[in-house]
Amino acid sequence: MNGGPFDWGLLFFSSSGRMPRLPFLVAMAVIIGALLLFENAAPQIVQNLTALFFYAGLLFSSACVLSKRLHDRGRSGWWAALVLLAFGMVWPQPSGLRSLFLLVIVWSVVELGLMPGEEGANRFGANPQKATATA
Repeated sequence: MNGGPFDWGLLFFSSSGRMPRLPFLVAMAVIIGALLLFENAAPQIVQNLTALFFYAGLLFSSACVLSKRLHDRGRSGWWAALVLLAFGMVWPQPSGLRSLFLLVIVWSVVELGLMPGEEGANRFGANPQKATATA
């Protein structure tokens, strides 16, 4: 994200480095959009034949995107496991004790979607906002 050609593979298939808010929100919109499209528009036979591969790829991509955003907030990427577990427990509709996982979802929306990244470099790399501003 240094002003050169955009690397979609790096965005969705690498968990290293940091990611600012806007690319994170765009990436998560793409992931959730793909999930909604697959579950609501794909014919049932396609879903039955490809579900394992689709969900595995989506889970991996989600973990990578979440990890990079967590890194930008100064947190370990392993927190992505908790966010993904919570999302899996409330998707497509929360009910009963599963609604407790909504607290994790609310925390992740505030922490990752609303809060700015750490100023300056942290243990995960340079601030991506400063790198793009000076490039």
